Amino acid sequence: MGPLPVMARFEGESHTLLENNNHHVKFTRNASHVQDELRSFRSYLRWMCVDQTTFPSACISWAVFAVFGLAVPAASHFLLACGECDAVHERPFDSLVQLSMTGVATLSFLCLSTFVRRYGLRRFLFFDKLWDESETVRRGYTQQLNSSLKILLIFIIPSVLTESAYKIWWYASGASQIPFLGNIYASDTVACILEICSWLYRTTVIFLVCVLFRLVCSLQILRLQDFAQVFHNDSDVASMLSEHLRIRRHLRIISHRYRAFILWALIMVTISQFAALLVTTKSGANLNIFKAGELALCSMTLVAGLGIIFRSATKITHKAQAVTCLAAKWHVCSTLDGSFQGEEGGETPAAAEAGRGQAFPFVDTDGETDGEDEDDDSTKLVPGYAFTTISFQKRQALVTYFENNRTGITVYGFTLDRSTLHTIFGIELSFVLWVLGKTIGIS
Repeated sequence: MGPLPVMARFEGESHTLLENNNHHVKFTRNASHVQDELRSFRSYLRWMCVDQTTFPSACISWAVFAVFGLAVPAASHFLLACGECDAVHERPFDSLVQLSMTGVATLSFLCLSTFVRRYGLRRFLFFDKLWDESETVRRGYTQQLNSSLKILLIFIIPSVLTESAYKIWWYASGASQIPFLGNIYASDTVACILEICSWLYRTTVIFLVCVLFRLVCSLQILRLQDFAQVFHNDSDVASMLSEHLRIRRHLRIISHRYRAFILWALIMVTISQFAALLVTTKSGANLNIFKAGELALCSMTLVAGLGIIFRSATKITHKAQAVTCLAAKWHVCSTLDGSFQGEEGGETPAAAEAGRGQAFPFVDTDGETDGEDEDDDSTKLVPGYAFTTISFQKRQALVTYFENNRTGITVYGFTLDRSTLHTIFGIELSFVLWVLGKTIGIS
């Protein structure tokens, strides 16, 4: 009775402690070796000269921004715009193009510099929090990180190729005749390369901030999808509430970091588009692909970046708000299943067996589906038999909490959902009609 039970108990406790240590080491390893996942992303930032993790890299980053983000566009407009060229080579909208691209690129660069310098890339992308997530979330977020560079290239390459084709044609056809290097051909070649690099740099900075916002939003979507699985298991209310509070906190952090960028990007893009609409629809405007092509490319670039932000924000907002609907259906399902079990004594055995543990179908009240959002689709069946261990009062309290604490991406208190986008679209459409009424007489 003496040494044998003591040794057995000691061995059991040692085995449990070893398992817990291995479990902790596994998650700690994911946190400490996260730079392996970020290696390609860091090298990309370093290659684009936007990495500011060290003082020398920060100096290089600001110098490159001063050259390609400010100096080259200014020189392109004031020195190479060729105001006396023929009708094919003149660029009457160059000032609007340069101001629009440089303004939004400056905003993006300042925000990106603040993010990297204040939080660091690993903390900014929430990789320091992944050790506490499930394997599904970690694997999905790593895949999203790897695909982010591909998405970035999808938006950058067409814009840069189009701009390159236009600049090469413009210089090759003899529009610029300023031999600042002593030779016209060498001068045109250098000027063309500098302008293409400037466009590449500004486009990359703009889309990089937008894609990073999409990336951090995708992590919260993965967390919400993982959180939705608790309604299909016998989970306790305290753990469900704790996890939801953690997700809300991360959404508030994302909103706080990006609110200034989203607001100013919306204002600057709106001003740019209305200015473009005003100068292209005024009386006497002579438009063709050579004159207005670069302005159209600039508008598509800025609107595409803004579209990435709004789509990511509204997607995660409606995903977070859908938890309320899912919790209410879970509550109804559990209540109905409990009533079946409570009435078992008054039913025939066959009816009681059919009622116990049945799944109840639901109809999606939103009326819209997304192929990527099928993991917590409200049209799926929810098995009620798994939730009868939680009392009715606790379930009702949790549903009431979800109803009164809706979360999502906010900009200074305004939630970015479809209703907000409809309001923004209505306001801007009113301005568009007003401008068209002043220029071409639409009333």
